[in-house]
Amino acid sequence: MNFNKKTAHSSIITVFACVMALFCANPIFGATAAETAFVQKLNSVLNNGTIDEAIALFSTVPPELQEDVDLQVLHSSLLLSAGKTADAEKIATNLLTKQPKNIDVLLLNAMVAKQRKNSAKKSQYLKQIIAIDPNNPDANIELGNEQAVKRNYRNARDFYLKALKGDPNNLEALFGHGKMSYYLQRDDDSKRSFNKILQLDPNNAPTLSYLAKFEAEARHFKTAVEYLSKAISIEPDNSDYYLDLGNFHRSAGKLDDAEKAWKKAVELDSSYFLGFAYLAGLYDEQDKFDEAYEYYKLVVQKNPNYYYAYESLGMIAWHKENYEESKKFFEAAYKANPKNISYALMVAANWQKLKKPQDCKQFTEKAMKGLDRNSYEYLALRLFHDMTGDSALTLKVQNEESKKKKGKYLFYLATYWDIKGNQSLAHKYYAEVTQVQGADFFEYRIAEWAEKGI
Repeated sequence: MNFNKKTAHSSIITVFACVMALFCANPIFGATAAETAFVQKLNSVLNNGTIDEAIALFSTVPPELQEDVDLQVLHSSLLLSAGKTADAEKIATNLLTKQPKNIDVLLLNAMVAKQRKNSAKKSQYLKQIIAIDPNNPDANIELGNEQAVKRNYRNARDFYLKALKGDPNNLEALFGHGKMSYYLQRDDDSKRSFNKILQLDPNNAPTLSYLAKFEAEARHFKTAVEYLSKAISIEPDNSDYYLDLGNFHRSAGKLDDAEKAWKKAVELDSSYFLGFAYLAGLYDEQDKFDEAYEYYKLVVQKNPNYYYAYESLGMIAWHKENYEESKKFFEAAYKANPKNISYALMVAANWQKLKKPQDCKQFTEKAMKGLDRNSYEYLALRLFHDMTGDSALTLKVQNEESKKKKGKYLFYLATYWDIKGNQSLAHKYYAEVTQVQGADFFEYRIAEWAEKGI
């Protein structure tokens, strides 16, 4: 028997999801009363009941409908959605032996393979579908999703375009194409896809969030906030939206609003480090050192590999004259990013601040291994190792043409003289550091603190 069928799912193949095919209660002419009653009841349960109720209903399928392929596909899909993979696979495999070229059956088996994490089988079924229907939306969307995860954005976009040839109004394909075009900086293509989605679905929250990004990038922060506020009204528990909202407010200079947005983000998802990092940075730039310090510590709890937080913690601890803590945090930063000799230099400076020259020597001897003896890195480490003989580094710095590199190593000369107790020379060098235009090294800020007496 055949039925008028309507699909109501974003893609027939999604991670840990399945087809949700809703059958309209309109059997063809000649259907028996039992058939009609079953289809009507199934349609009602699918629209108003639970998956488990729908699955239970299949035990009452009339005999004349038990071999209906559409119903079996739906039954298997519901089982898959409910996590009953073995039962779903049994039906799907049986269907495949009977109808190996049926696209719905192939899609169902691809879903099962995906649930089983059998990428080879899934790929096999998708290829079979594409061979039959090159522009099949569901198969191309799945292939696009695969490429998107691998960050092969151009390939992903091309698969979404094929899906759109098969179904120009497919919301998932439109969104995938819009997102990939956004990453590829094809803004006009991206906006076209997102605007078409809004024509079809004005309350599509993810699409509103991307249109908000475009407005923010154009510095239209008011419009960006309006788009995102609507997205939040639709999906109030989406922490990503609040992260973006905070960034929009921050860029518009509304620091209090940014703080509120980011606090809401971490309230919604306390496991993700980024909201804590934004809050830490916000407090840090306002010289609210205690608040920043606590939030940076939360950042490294959530993401121990985020060494920029260790860097900031080390800086703030240095500012607090807590050199033991500063050393600990710069050691963590150096361990995470051993190519950054600035972290090693700060560890060495902290050892000297703690008046533990032997510990400093043990550390710097390891850090200097393999370095060019005429390099800035070696000469600066050697300076803290010996705590004497600054002439080689001083001469090299004086002859340096790069303002940024000069400023960076002037800082370490200043710190050396600070530790030695020669405040006159220390402040002379700190002042020169703060005169560097466009400085992007963290030492600049410590020099500013020293100069301003913060």
